[in-house]
Amino acid sequence: MGLINFRDARPIYEQIADHYKQLILSGVMLPDEQMPSVRNLAVELSTNPNTIQKAYAELIRDGFVYTVKGRGNFVAGGGGLLDRKKEELLKVLADTRMEGEQLGIDMDALWYQTKNETVITDASGKDDTDDRDN
Repeated sequence: MGLINFRDARPIYEQIADHYKQLILSGVMLPDEQMPSVRNLAVELSTNPNTIQKAYAELIRDGFVYTVKGRGNFVAGGGGLLDRKKEELLKVLADTRMEGEQLGIDMDALWYQTKNETVITDASGKDDTDDRDN
């Protein structure tokens, strides 16, 4: 399972939690489905069980997973997760729009660029990928 990227700046527990959040939100993992045990997942990923436990704690705190004492961790049910995630995204978009308008950015052009995956250039004409390693 290649879900840990050691070049990623995020902590391993966060990468694991984000991976499971994506699986849950996309419907790959269904409500009330049992999560892998901490010990089994730690062995599978060759990582410390404490790292897995920290990832699971984040999933529980964020409402993606619940615990049944003596049985393990299970995927939380209902469309509430997806609805909450959509609300969070809408808030981020609204905040971004407000900030863009304050900066004088043409939001229609920005939306068009992001929708069409066009690279956004700064005032100098240099695109934002020029300094990235590929």
